[in-house]
Amino acid sequence: MSDLPTDDDGLIRLQKLLAMSNVASRRKCEELMLDGEVEVDGEVVTRLGTKVDPRTAVIRVSGKRLPPVSEKVYLVLNKPRGVVSTMSDPEGRRSLGDLVADRPERLFHVGRLDTDTSGLIILTNDGDFAQRLAHPSYEVDKTYVAEVEGEIYRGTLKKLLEGVTLEDGPVTVSKARIIEAGKEKSIVEVVIHEGRNRIVRRLFDHLGFPVRRLTRTQIGPVVLRGLRSGEMRELTLDELGELLDRAAL
Repeated sequence: MSDLPTDDDGLIRLQKLLAMSNVASRRKCEELMLDGEVEVDGEVVTRLGTKVDPRTAVIRVSGKRLPPVSEKVYLVLNKPRGVVSTMSDPEGRRSLGDLVADRPERLFHVGRLDTDTSGLIILTNDGDFAQRLAHPSYEVDKTYVAEVEGEIYRGTLKKLLEGVTLEDGPVTVSKARIIEAGKEKSIVEVVIHEGRNRIVRRLFDHLGFPVRRLTRTQIGPVVLRGLRSGEMRELTLDELGELLDRAAL
């Protein structure tokens, strides 16, 4: 997509860009425009032949953001347990950098996961995107599944949802549900948007339920399902569009 057939001003016909972005066929894209389903920079565009800058235009089709054409890469990795959330490690431990060693880009990780936590982590060479998405003020929900010691009751979930104050301040849990409860162990899903160090583990420790295993299963619209441990894929256009909106980019 980086070699788009733009004119001398770097512009391209909107319906052509939509078709090349796999929104739909050229004819269907024209119909979407005529039906008022396409917005550019907040304005509905119905005139066929309208030209846009594919690198800067904020385009929405039926309300969904279409990411701009860019040389940047946006990847999601299922980090295995035992891998350090850094691009290199002076102690020689296995790191994220080892898992993406065949990539030519200089990648950043968006936030981090504890070494003994598995699951989703986003990697990109877009520094602004990485910084924004990791900042708690943008409130991107992150979903975790925790296996904890002991039997969790609904009262425990109520405490979580009412808010827990740790030594470094209060923590807001958006959602919580019990997946499995037993006398020896329980499995709980929680949704938070903070990224403080070991936040989920500290939450459950505070309530008296030490975490045995922890996996991040979702970041905003991006889900773990179908991605095996150590595997990586590019974000879909829909996922990236939603995350760009969340990060106000």
